[in-house]
Amino acid sequence: MITYTDLAEITEPLGPSAVTIGKFDGVHLGHQAVLAELIGVSQQRGLRSIVITFDRHPLAQLDPLSRPQVLVGNEQKLELIAESGVDTTLFLRFDKALASMTPRDFVKTVLVDVCGTAVVMVGHDFRFGTEGAGTIDTLRELGAEFGFEVDVIPEVSPEGERKISSSWIRDLLNEGDVERATDFLGRAPAVRGEVVHGAKRGRELGFPTANLSPQSEGLIPADGVYAGWLTDGDERYPAAISVGSNPTFDGVPPKQVEAFVLDRDLDLYDHIVEVSFVARIRGMVRFTGIDPLIEQMNADVEGVRAILGDG
Repeated sequence: MITYTDLAEITEPLGPSAVTIGKFDGVHLGHQAVLAELIGVSQQRGLRSIVITFDRHPLAQLDPLSRPQVLVGNEQKLELIAESGVDTTLFLRFDKALASMTPRDFVKTVLVDVCGTAVVMVGHDFRFGTEGAGTIDTLRELGAEFGFEVDVIPEVSPEGERKISSSWIRDLLNEGDVERATDFLGRAPAVRGEVVHGAKRGRELGFPTANLSPQSEGLIPADGVYAGWLTDGDERYPAAISVGSNPTFDGVPPKQVEAFVLDRDLDLYDHIVEVSFVARIRGMVRFTGIDPLIEQMNADVEGVRAILGDG
């Protein structure tokens, strides 16, 4: 996949192309259906497949106080889009200049002049241009003027439920329901970050943990203990993962991610690792002393083994 982060990098039109536009936060099953349709149409018609997405949620520019937490970081998002087989991604900075483009300006500048769009594929609630003034009808009118088709992609919904959305997955993770979130993402939710030095309390208790930097990418699920995996490069290890502040000890900052790798003593400091969450074992509780804590940690490890099996 070729990625452009600035329209000025593109010196010649990319088209003819099939294009989809969206935030693609999480690249969940609904997004994956759109990408699969995009690739299918582009292959059938001999077009370049192009994804237009953004470096931040638009509300980060338009209304910062109401912007949601993102499900994945930018690097994670680009990797997930690349895995779909898309030819090209325009990963645009959603700044004041982009936010102030009228619907017509966006279509003429981006879809026509840069992408040479033959067909654009979007969801039924797609909005674009200044303050979201452009609708599907606007896009169809401009498509008729500039010579491209508009294909509205059906929603992906579990039987009898609302459509799969980033906001729904966000709610599930904030509740600690990583298994349901996995169903909608098509993979286990994960955070990625650098392993940094911590207070080393885990090592003192016999459970040395890899502590992720607070600047890690990805939405961290609700506080608790989880079964999951730590991936370091090409190696994947079963892990008991603690999320949140440790209420047994004072002075521990909130929303820490600490992964205890089973049956291995690894030096992971300064490594960029990915921690994925398979199942929540329990919530975070305060223990009356060290011995009950160690007893529970041993039980947590056995719970992880039972859930993950041989991996």
